[in-house]
Amino acid sequence: MFASSTQDVPAVQSVPRHIAIIMDGNGRWAKKRLLPRVAGHKRGLDAVRDTVRHCIDLGVGYLTLFAFSTENWRRPEDEVNFLMELFFVALDREVERLHQNNIRLRVIGSRERFSAAICQRIEAAEAKTAANAGLVLTIAADYGGRWDVLQAVNRLQAQGVAQIDEANLAANLSMSYAPEPDLFIRTGGEQRISNFLLWQLAYTELYFTDLLWPDFGKEALDQALVSFRNRERRFGRTSEQLPQAHRRG
Repeated sequence: MFASSTQDVPAVQSVPRHIAIIMDGNGRWAKKRLLPRVAGHKRGLDAVRDTVRHCIDLGVGYLTLFAFSTENWRRPEDEVNFLMELFFVALDREVERLHQNNIRLRVIGSRERFSAAICQRIEAAEAKTAANAGLVLTIAADYGGRWDVLQAVNRLQAQGVAQIDEANLAANLSMSYAPEPDLFIRTGGEQRISNFLLWQLAYTELYFTDLLWPDFGKEALDQALVSFRNRERRFGRTSEQLPQAHRRG
């Protein structure tokens, strides 16, 4: 298990070890083009492929994408149904490609409201790619940061743990297998984290862009990385305590 950034200072690198993204703006992208919202979600899948490829080229170890939040069930029923169908189809079509590229797929979030067919596809996809040693691609679906913390607490209580601390709680979070994100990106112009990885983003560098997700590509990711490299990642220290290479200016 990786240590929390509030307990241990992680190594600072020019390329983030872990990038987390809220892929916002699919519906607005479609609306601007007088298309149904579902067309934006289809185009957004192309942006996912482009981002995954570029992360592999850059040497990013972990990429986490917020695909569907616990709050997204409030959307119109026809859009939710389409997203479920798109998720189902993507699992069928994309898993072999992921496997061939040595990518390990993980899906986090509650599965209680997913159909049995989708759950079976998720389990099969995770099993097929489990031994892959390349990029770890995590899809957060029916996921919420508060849900994540609560389910970790409930799991510890069920185990009879008397004293809950940061270490044992972190070990029971959905992403205990990954280091905390170094870089968080949100497209679409909104500047909030919307219940995504609340615990894990404590010391993550935040980057917001007005680009709508279907327009996000290699160049946009490179711009986010330029911003990331210009940050001082102090983790509670002063600038003078940082290695010279990691100081601003």
